[in-house]
Amino acid sequence: MSSVKEALAIIRRGTEEILVEGELKERLESGRPLRIKAGFDPTAPDLHLGHTVLINKLRQFQLLGHKILFLIGDFTGMIGDPTGKNVTRKPLTPEEVAENARTYKEQIFKILDPESTEIVFNSDWMGKLSAADLIQLASRHTVARMLERDDFHKRYTNNQSIAIHEFLYPLIQGYDSVVLKSDVELGGTDQKFNLLVGRELQKAYGQAPQTIITVPILEGLDGVQKMSKSLNNYIGIQEPAGEMFGKVMSVSDDLMWRYFELLSFKSEQEVEALRRDVVQGRNPRDVKFLLAHEIVERFHDRDAADQAQQEFVARFQKGAMPSEMPEHTVSVGQDGVGLPQLLKQVELTASTSEAIRMIKQGAVRIDGERSESPALVLAAPAELVVQVGKRRFARVTLVA
Repeated sequence: MSSVKEALAIIRRGTEEILVEGELKERLESGRPLRIKAGFDPTAPDLHLGHTVLINKLRQFQLLGHKILFLIGDFTGMIGDPTGKNVTRKPLTPEEVAENARTYKEQIFKILDPESTEIVFNSDWMGKLSAADLIQLASRHTVARMLERDDFHKRYTNNQSIAIHEFLYPLIQGYDSVVLKSDVELGGTDQKFNLLVGRELQKAYGQAPQTIITVPILEGLDGVQKMSKSLNNYIGIQEPAGEMFGKVMSVSDDLMWRYFELLSFKSEQEVEALRRDVVQGRNPRDVKFLLAHEIVERFHDRDAADQAQQEFVARFQKGAMPSEMPEHTVSVGQDGVGLPQLLKQVELTASTSEAIRMIKQGAVRIDGERSESPALVLAAPAELVVQVGKRRFARVTLVA
């Protein structure tokens, strides 16, 4: 077991805020394994690297000897987290929640140790509460406190609707902490209000209030917006190794250090040494190779990371094509199919207008040859490798 001083140094890395650090220090000094809670609403089936910032912190607590309570909010997922929303969010169906929760369980153990992780579902206790129980729970918080929350306050002052059930979300998230008797709860910076409700409810139920640890929101590949599947700036942890490697290599040299801080398991001393190397003239690309290799190895294995790096070097330094790519069979009529329409159909571009723009920019290749004519028509039968930009490839079979 690390000393308390060493443990606090590990916990502080990559965190935004610890409330209250003095309480956490006292708990660590007690020597007992702490109950570390983090909740995930199964709102989407795939986790990305943005989610792993928090999961990595859970892993650190595990390595320090503590118990992880990985809460899947299957009950709260049917309410819909209003955090950051300026409109009422559509709740998930029970079937959507169940399927998404199943995939979460498969993915988190790529990082966490199953032996010291307890997966819990808040429907196990919330589903048993009577209407009277829920009213009693609601009596422990006030509307005034709810309206202190930024997104609720903005909607209220702008005369936008707030459904009553949305007030229940932070209340139930806080009650989860009471049921689980959590010592520490982790969440993103956008969850701070909900985490504080948990502290207040634990006090109301006669428990010692949990310590709150917030972690930063990871920027996506664009370096501006938060990593999000809807913004298409994400790196999914189940993506193919080559795609994952290429996406990490696409981040800017400045953003690379943010990713090292929040995603890498290298020590702060190792990362600082890499920074000095770059200042002294080392190519940032070579340092980025280390980051990409580490992340791919974590979610695949070392051989896959080695191969991804070799293919990346071959593709971008020698013009080679990847060994694996999506395959599509496209039926075309006697008149064939226009290249812009084909690019959209095989999902290499989001629209035909984007396809035309990419063609005119010289970013489209067919069998390795640049194609700059948006008017090009392709006829069946044919087998083609189509490329858009540096990282998007598809093997296309045209049939009549």
